[in-house]
Amino acid sequence: MDDVERAVQEKLDEVMPWIGLYIAVASAVCTLAIAADLFNGLRFKKLWFPCKYFSLNATSLTILGVAMKLPMDLDTLFMYESDGLARFSSLVFMSTAMANFMLSLGSMEDKEILMNVVALAILVITIMVNFWIQVFQLRSFLGYDTGNMFSASSMLLLLATFISSAITLPTSKRSLESKYQEMHKVTMREEGTMMTGRGFKSNKWMIHGMRKYWVMAKTSDLQFVMARSVFCTTSSVICLIAAVLLVFNYIRWFKLVGLTLGQSHSVYGRYTKWVLILQTIGVVLGTIAPLCRWFTAVRFKCLMTCRKISLMEELKIEAHWTQTLVHLRDNFSGLQFYNSTCRAYLHDAKWFVLTFFIGVQIMMVLISKLLVLIPALLVTPILMCFKKLKTQCSSQLTTLNSSMGSKSSGDAELNLSRFVLLLDGEPELPERTLKNILYQADKVIEMGKKQQPKDLIQLLENFNNFSGVREFDCSQVPSLHSQEPPNCWSLPLVTLTSIAISLPNIANNHNRIQLMSSVIEGLSLVKLIEKTLDENDELMNIRNAADVVWSRVAIYRKWQEIDLRRISIRCKSSKNVLQELSSSAETTMVEFKRKVNDFLMENPLNWPPKLIAANSMYRITRTILLLYQEENEQVEVGLFERLSIMIADIMAACFTNLAHVMITMCHRKAIEKREKSVHEAFLLFGKTGQIRELLQRQEWPPLDHDKAAYIEEWRAFFLQDNDNPMTFTSTSSDEEQENPVSNGEQITVTVDR
Repeated sequence: MDDVERAVQEKLDEVMPWIGLYIAVASAVCTLAIAADLFNGLRFKKLWFPCKYFSLNATSLTILGVAMKLPMDLDTLFMYESDGLARFSSLVFMSTAMANFMLSLGSMEDKEILMNVVALAILVITIMVNFWIQVFQLRSFLGYDTGNMFSASSMLLLLATFISSAITLPTSKRSLESKYQEMHKVTMREEGTMMTGRGFKSNKWMIHGMRKYWVMAKTSDLQFVMARSVFCTTSSVICLIAAVLLVFNYIRWFKLVGLTLGQSHSVYGRYTKWVLILQTIGVVLGTIAPLCRWFTAVRFKCLMTCRKISLMEELKIEAHWTQTLVHLRDNFSGLQFYNSTCRAYLHDAKWFVLTFFIGVQIMMVLISKLLVLIPALLVTPILMCFKKLKTQCSSQLTTLNSSMGSKSSGDAELNLSRFVLLLDGEPELPERTLKNILYQADKVIEMGKKQQPKDLIQLLENFNNFSGVREFDCSQVPSLHSQEPPNCWSLPLVTLTSIAISLPNIANNHNRIQLMSSVIEGLSLVKLIEKTLDENDELMNIRNAADVVWSRVAIYRKWQEIDLRRISIRCKSSKNVLQELSSSAETTMVEFKRKVNDFLMENPLNWPPKLIAANSMYRITRTILLLYQEENEQVEVGLFERLSIMIADIMAACFTNLAHVMITMCHRKAIEKREKSVHEAFLLFGKTGQIRELLQRQEWPPLDHDKAAYIEEWRAFFLQDNDNPMTFTSTSSDEEQENPVSNGEQITVTVDR
């Protein structure tokens, strides 16, 4: 029996090195994610290093759980050579990981925070229980290792810091949101009608208003708020001490055996050393971000202590630290019992427990504040001496500095420091930090300028007074249903493009490719505008129909089941193509009406995407066929160009909403997503610079921004006076663009309604 057990154990031990490789891979993934966040922070000069790749979520906790296999393994002894050091490095690595993704709490909603913190607590407690079991059971053989003991305890301290931060975050969010809404009202009053979006004709004034939202969004970004929090400094100090202990263990090890890690005797084989090396690299890289956050917090505090400091004010406990716990303690509505005695005991127990936790929270805040204040008090005299010496040495450059200051007076006039959002008790952000925030805004705009859609801009150069918005659909086309579904911007664009690329007799196939490329670039902007301005998702089903159709057109060159390449080859004239597309769409509509008797389908907004797309194709092809009755061969010759101009007109009309969209993106998102939304708005500002310049060459219809967001409102405006045809002018030079009617050459297109 002993031989059988030994054979089974040997078989199991054979696969253990593969488990070691699995642990090493998990450690490498965590290390790479930490390195990516570090690189991202350095790249964008965000020295508080926001969490983007390595954050607290189910994926990171699962990978960390795998990487923590060594300290959780109760069956394997790590008492030889490098094995014990690998186990110790795993504990330090866990502490470093916790300190790094602490900021990610700021990007979560309240329920996510609760679930993720509970999951983290389960992982940490599991590691701790396994570690202490092995320590106490083997203490007579291995003794106590102070470094291991502190590393294990540091995880509990970091977990307590996580819980304290999680308790504070909901109150901090509400406070910052209230301040944001107040400053939003101030911004609206200062900017007046220009903030409505349609009034923006000057990029200077537009960016003037958007920068205020940029400062508010960046300073109220909850990850940045977490980085400024005293709890973040506490986690940074704990992480730093754990890393220093790992360094001392390495030094002690190298003194004993030299500059080598020796041989591993664990069942994980040589992969134990891989785990040790990878996790040590992770600790080194992961210590940089918390250390920078601590130094930044100390530097902010030093700037305050250089002026004047009050110890009582510095150690004051602001309401947002304990407000959540106080509210839970004083609110007993959740406990409902008919027995008054039982209810009273439960109320008292709840009151005492939460009062204890409030005391713990206050103690955590005080310790955390001292970890910032004491280094600041020690460093401030040195900084003041250095500053005084620097002032004396740079006295000769006073004139130059004053001239440079005059150049930046434009930014000073904006007085954007008023829009910095801080929690109660937070030190003011240094002027250098505010300048860096504004510099980031300029960099994002420059990034956007490098991404301008060149093909789309080339298409938009042909648009003519938005006439395509009116002429793509004619009221003389008989309806196939008692009600017509409303149009969104993207649906006629998709339909018109499908028709255009299916036309035969196009002189150059490059024209098809060019049009497709332009529409692909344009639709990305059109969909963004529709999604942003359709607040109630009234046209969601219409937009979905456009998306479904476009995916097949863009990838397979098929409109539903019709191959647009084959129809172009098979049909000899554009009229035949239009008739076939129209017949196919009409057949789809008729078949649907014959088979479906659901009363919900009476509302066009409930139609399936295929039916909505078919109705659009039917009406647009029939409208174009009406032109054949009037112009016959002339339409055949220039139909592709006319459809291209029609597409450009519809896109141009849609893009008049860009300013409104950018302003909306700046202030209509939840606080967790606002920073990202504002970033996208500034990127869009740079990306659409040339498009806005093209649009400003033409007069826009007098529609307010609520109506201008919908193509049906544009059509209603153009069709309210049928006696006035839509006119558009062709401009070919800068002088003509300044005075489009100066050459007296106009082209008029009319479609009978």
